[in-house]
Amino acid sequence: MRIVFVIAAVLSCAGCVTGETVQFRAQQGQQSIIRDGQAALVSTKKNSIVIARPAARQFQNGGRPVFVVGINNLSKQPQNFLVSGVQVTQVVNGEAVPLEVITYEKLVQEEKTRQVFAAVATGLSAGANSYSASRAGYYNSSSTVYTPRGSYQVHTTGYSPTAAAIAQSNASAQNSAMIASTIESGQRNLAVLEQAVIKDNTLMPGEWYGGQLHIAPLVSAEGNKTYTISVLVGSERHEIQVAQGAM
Repeated sequence: MRIVFVIAAVLSCAGCVTGETVQFRAQQGQQSIIRDGQAALVSTKKNSIVIARPAARQFQNGGRPVFVVGINNLSKQPQNFLVSGVQVTQVVNGEAVPLEVITYEKLVQEEKTRQVFAAVATGLSAGANSYSASRAGYYNSSSTVYTPRGSYQVHTTGYSPTAAAIAQSNASAQNSAMIASTIESGQRNLAVLEQAVIKDNTLMPGEWYGGQLHIAPLVSAEGNKTYTISVLVGSERHEIQVAQGAM
């Protein structure tokens, strides 16, 4: 009965484990809004507007927070946005702890590293397939033969070129499909990063620009975690205060 109770408790808790949601704390010159059912924030200054919202409805506890940031140049002059000008600080026990902003270049390097490991795993699988196929033509069997003098065990071994050719053809097709899938997945992931992740950009007058902003995992803390995303557009700095937790 105790084991049954423990299993039931684990199953019931599994349904309770959720990610963390985000709320914004609007300051002067800012407005909290809702975009497609998600919390968002608009920060307006004389020469620029910054809009931020979480890229997902929930963030995984201990994972990287990812925000979609939109920037508008209200001035009559070009303005630079630099990822190096974005600063994130988390308040932990009353102290400000800096969090790394994961740049596009680092994300690309991480993806390339992942592709190397994926290629190794694919190569191992392909090697195992090829080895199994090379052994597929060999066969052996055992049978019992009954004669007036008694029964005998007969062992038969042989090699079938036809079976070997079929197995090797199938393995070759499977290996080609695995390799192609690995390559396509890597290319697709790199294309998504190219299109989605925010990068350095000069905004022309009236131009909108934006993309995903990836942040290093938050420092573990009890209850809700608070941090500030500081976005520099030209000479104007937008301070976006965020509360994240199981709200």
